[in-house]
Amino acid sequence: MWRASVHLEHHMIKSELIQRIASRNGHLYQRDVETIVTTILDEIALALARGDRVELRGFGAFSVKRREARTGRNPRTGEQVEVEEKSVPFFKTGKEMRERLNEGAS
Repeated sequence: MWRASVHLEHHMIKSELIQRIASRNGHLYQRDVETIVTTILDEIALALARGDRVELRGFGAFSVKRREARTGRNPRTGEQVEVEEKSVPFFKTGKEMRERLNEGAS
């Protein structure tokens, strides 16, 4: 069973994820795992680019939120700058993921 670490000091990168999956599934070649992981991530990105929502039950949902144009401030100079409208990816954790992350937190 997967358990979240209480310490969030390490940031896992894509190559580490691939290596971990391959080591836990000896019947799969690492290059095949890399292809699978890359394909999944590419499909999520393509769906978001189309404006679709991607839901992975028990894990969470990826969606796109629109940020309206606004007047911002340059933090270095304090000068006002116009910030254009933009789309940003958004991730909302699923109930099962939240429960896993909070096991023993009480």
